[in-house]
Amino acid sequence: MPPRRAILIWSVLLLAICVPVVAALSSPLLAWRSPVYIAAGLAGVAGLALILLQPLLVGGHLPGVPVFRARRLHRHVGLCLVLAVVVHVAGLWITSPPDVIDALLFASPTLFSAWGVIAMWALFLAALLGLLRRRWRWSLRSWRLAHSGAVGVVVAGTVVHAMLIEGTMEPVSKTVLCLLAALALIRVLAGFRVWRAGARPRG
Repeated sequence: MPPRRAILIWSVLLLAICVPVVAALSSPLLAWRSPVYIAAGLAGVAGLALILLQPLLVGGHLPGVPVFRARRLHRHVGLCLVLAVVVHVAGLWITSPPDVIDALLFASPTLFSAWGVIAMWALFLAALLGLLRRRWRWSLRSWRLAHSGAVGVVVAGTVVHAMLIEGTMEPVSKTVLCLLAALALIRVLAGFRVWRAGARPRG
């Protein structure tokens, strides 16, 4: 890959991740908020940023990162993503248990809560499937269908969840980050050879 293109890709990626985080940290809505609430909110922002990284890693689209190392990083980043979601939900639980209970029971009056819960359970499923990859008794195609299906729900649910919330994230940078995360997933899924008719699965 030409150096200029590599620099452009990394620059866009860093801006897409760092700008929303800095904007969230600078939000006036954080004034007088407890440290637990702030940590929970920032964990959610970090989770959205990690969702952008995941398809880029598994698809080998990060310049200078070998495919075998990118796949390994994909697993580590996945665990970090699960941790970010746990911190996000746990922090909200500490600050407002009734709201979290309503969200988990799909009884919350706010639509974004339901989408967040759907994305959370789909993420846990995707992570579990990742851990069971070597014990999967069916074909690679069946595993990839299950894992990618769960990931698709994660990205769609998270994007809707984030876009419906009027919180600490700055609207424009949040929209760009969500759009890039969705496009990255679509690009990687469309490029998998295992989807094509007649293609032989590869381990």
